[in-house]
Amino acid sequence: MKPIPVAFHIGPLEVHTYGIGLALTFWFAYRYFARRLRAHGYPDQWLGRAFIWIIVASIVGARAVHVIANWGFYAKNAGDILAVWHGGLSSFGGLALGVPAGIISARRWCKELRLTIALDLVAPVLVLAWSIGRLLGPQLMVAGGGRPTTAWYGMYYAGQVGRRVPVPILQAIECFVIWLIVLQVERFVSRRGRPLGLVVTVGASLYGLSRFFDEYIWLPHGRGGVAVEMASLAFVGVGALFAGWLLWRERSADARQGSAGSDPWASPLGVPASGTEDGPDGATSALEAGPDGATSALEAGPAGPGTVSESGAHLSDTVPFA
Repeated sequence: MKPIPVAFHIGPLEVHTYGIGLALTFWFAYRYFARRLRAHGYPDQWLGRAFIWIIVASIVGARAVHVIANWGFYAKNAGDILAVWHGGLSSFGGLALGVPAGIISARRWCKELRLTIALDLVAPVLVLAWSIGRLLGPQLMVAGGGRPTTAWYGMYYAGQVGRRVPVPILQAIECFVIWLIVLQVERFVSRRGRPLGLVVTVGASLYGLSRFFDEYIWLPHGRGGVAVEMASLAFVGVGALFAGWLLWRERSADARQGSAGSDPWASPLGVPASGTEDGPDGATSALEAGPDGATSALEAGPAGPGTVSESGAHLSDTVPFA
């Protein structure tokens, strides 16, 4: 079985499949995040120009961290520092610059989008995009395989001798499972209306845990592996501590409310207090059914029948959108 082609020619132009895969992954992430913004009542017009800065920052950060982690090689091969078509993009580096670029863009062009809500909304996007990116990126690049293996599932990769553990495929499966878990956490947060920030912290912890085991078990060491393992454990530790703190704070808030219970007017994840929620088909869905079984408008608030209270609409059965 021959390695997957990593490049092809269109006339004199050499096209690298790795670059095409990354471009498709970025396009998917853009479309998915725009859909989630609309579904939760936020504008997405600003995302187009913001995404350009996010992509540039992500690639620069991903390449910089990879080069630093493997400086022993690049110090002797300085000409390969910019050769991103051969692979070599650190996900942690991409997050380190890409996420701040996104936060700054959102604060500038979408001021109504709070930081914790923005992070919770983008967490499933990052996890699923990472899953797709593994299949369309490292799986199609030079030296994309893991440790040598003689097992039946071993694959041949360009630039590597013998069969290798298909780490990109395994990572894609891992992140798809994490995406499913994160969506369940989001539904939990949306039903209760809090705690905001739990979705992204759970996603970061699970992602860090999977990356640690990937690096420790399947990938060859000596390529910045120790640094990646430490960064992965940091993700796990910080994410787990923050998630625990959020749950403790929520429990304390419930205890203070006493017999009153949770606030029925609490706004679920990402839905502005006075807004509505879009259904899966992009249309605005009704919020509650009236006494006669027909779909009514908003539940009457303290201001009188047929009006919306200042606290917002009652969205007790909100289900977040994938």
